[in-house]
This record gives sequence, C-alpha cells and structure tokens, in this order.
Amino acid sequence: MTRRSVARMALLVEDYDLAIAWFCDRLDFVLVEDTPLGNGKRWVRIAPGNGAGAELLLARPADDSQRAFVGKQGGGRVFLFLETDDFARDHARMAAAGVRFIEAPRVEPYGKVAVFEDLCGNRWDLIEPT
Repeated sequence: MTRRSVARMALLVEDYDLAIAWFCDRLDFVLVEDTPLGNGKRWVRIAPGNGAGAELLLARPADDSQRAFVGKQGGGRVFLFLETDDFARDHARMAAAGVRFIEAPRVEPYGKVAVFEDLCGNRWDLIEPT
C-alpha cells in the first residue's frame, strides 16, 4: 500500500523575517529551515512547536498577481486550523501574545473554537476537537 501525506503547504507572506517572528513568538511555532535560494528568495519552513501536523512553507510573492492573495488565501473564510489539546491554555497564551481573535470562543458539536487572523490577515481556527 502506498503511504502519502500532506507534508507542508505554502503560505504567502510579505516579509520572511516578520512572518517567522510572528509565528514563532505568537503561535509557538519553530523555525525548521531557512535556506537562501538567491535573488532574495528563501526556503523557509515553520511548524508547530510540538512537531505535530503539517509544516508551513513561507513564500514571498513573486509578482503583483501573487501579492494580491497575501492574507486572502482562504477567500475570506477560515483557511487553516490549529488544533490544541487545551483550548483555554492556548487561547489565553495567544491573546496575551497579541494574536487578534475576531470572535469570542464558542462551543460547537465538533469542539471548542475561536477564529483568529495571522499577521497577513488569513483566518485560522484555534480548535480543541471534541
């Protein structure tokens, strides 16, 4: 049987260093790799601090057509989901670190959840599944 998984996904950001700092300081992600590729491009991989889940590949837009999608990769909907085993702990830590939650926490049939925005404006769910 073939084994496959989604290992990482690209996330458009305007500035590599600002994005690395934001994700590492506010979401407790870790910098996995930062390799220069020439012409100002870099291969920048970040991941949740516990090593679980897919990595994000931070990608700077190559042109204006790509730049138009920075912060809008989900088309205004929640685009990414950050799962936790302790919603209250992580919500409090993230809020104290300056993460902008755009709604109050709520309980849904699938778990505790609150929507927040990353530094570019992409919407995420912080979620503790039931």
